[in-house]
Amino acid sequence: MTKSSKKQPQISLSASRDIPFDKLVLSQSNVRKTKAGVSIDDLAEDIARRGLLQGLSVRPVVDADGVETGMFEIPAGGRRFRALELLVKHKRLAKSAPVPCIVREDGIAEEDSLAENVQRASLHPLDQFRAFLTLREKGQSEEEIAAAFFVSVNVVR
Repeated sequence: MTKSSKKQPQISLSASRDIPFDKLVLSQSNVRKTKAGVSIDDLAEDIARRGLLQGLSVRPVVDADGVETGMFEIPAGGRRFRALELLVKHKRLAKSAPVPCIVREDGIAEEDSLAENVQRASLHPLDQFRAFLTLREKGQSEEEIAAAFFVSVNVVR
């Protein structure tokens, strides 16, 4: 039997659900320790403007007996959580606001965090410039585009 003719096992995806913000905590399993890229302030402004575009990956918190506590830790999505936390602090988001989350129970939390950060593919610069042009053609100014995507006006030009 060839490798391609072997029957592949059926996969199932992790459940998604809205979890109140005040039931979420950061996990020590998040592998991102170094600040890089868009600042938390900028990300918070982007979420305020556009909404949360990608949910958080969470795992139930369990007590010493293995019983779920009702809280969820975030091994993947810590920057988004911190941005949401900033919006709550500034009273722009309710403490109990529902946050879209993927609930994981299997596997290793650090692996989830690593996979989310390593497997992403940055947008090719040509695609970015084409998208900026499309936004210009739809009526946005170079300044508006630059502000929305945290780049200089020269990059948009």
